[in-house]
Amino acid sequence: MSAEARENAELAMDEVMDTILTRLSKIRTGKASPVILDGINVDYYGAATPLNQLATVSAPEPRLLTVKPFDRSSIGAIEKAIQASNLGLNPASDGMMIRLAIPELTEERRKGLGKDAREMGEDGKVAVRKVRQEANDILKKEEKSGDITEDELHKDRDAVQELTDKYCAKIDDVIKAKQAEIMEL
Repeated sequence: MSAEARENAELAMDEVMDTILTRLSKIRTGKASPVILDGINVDYYGAATPLNQLATVSAPEPRLLTVKPFDRSSIGAIEKAIQASNLGLNPASDGMMIRLAIPELTEERRKGLGKDAREMGEDGKVAVRKVRQEANDILKKEEKSGDITEDELHKDRDAVQELTDKYCAKIDDVIKAKQAEIMEL
């Protein structure tokens, strides 16, 4: 397989892994993590602004997040954005800082989150297989045009399959770890 085609396939599979890791980091595990609030945009003077640009988010305790705005006048808007985010968190403000207590997850909710993580993993594996298909299509075209021989085609297909297997195994490992983290009390 041409080095460029292999590199492109590997880069595409790396992007799939990055996407999965980003999506998994947003699944709440019952522990306070500032990443939970990453997707929240606040209406700040008429512009949708990411929360992390308006405030410092930290986790001083295992079940508590604190949001300390740079501009105290934005506290009300930040509270509204958190409530509208459907994360199930109730902000409590003292005028200087917002505290978010992270509730304990029920067994049913843990199972649901584990299922969500498994679905994300399956989506990732589908994306990796799509990259494999695209790489194989390129190889077929190269073989038809005479750039590579039939033997090279089979050798390169095997290399693409090894790469696919490697990334599918990585995805499985990441999903198992996340599910264990979710089920941990």
